[in-house]
Amino acid sequence: MDYVSALVPPIVMAAFFIGVVRVIVKTQGGAAKAKEDAAVDAALARAEGARQTPAGSGGA
Repeated sequence: MDYVSALVPPIVMAAFFIGVVRVIVKTQGGAAKAKEDAAVDAALARAEGARQTPAGSGGA
């Protein structure tokens, strides 16, 4: 029976890991993907704009 108690933790962890991977895969794409992509693009544009503004005003 020692082998059963030795195998239970890895089996439980493997099942949990498979569940996490399934949730991640299911939440990728879908209806919210375009909205999320737009939010990321807007954030990148703001960051790039903020980065370029001091360089442009500092040279003048």
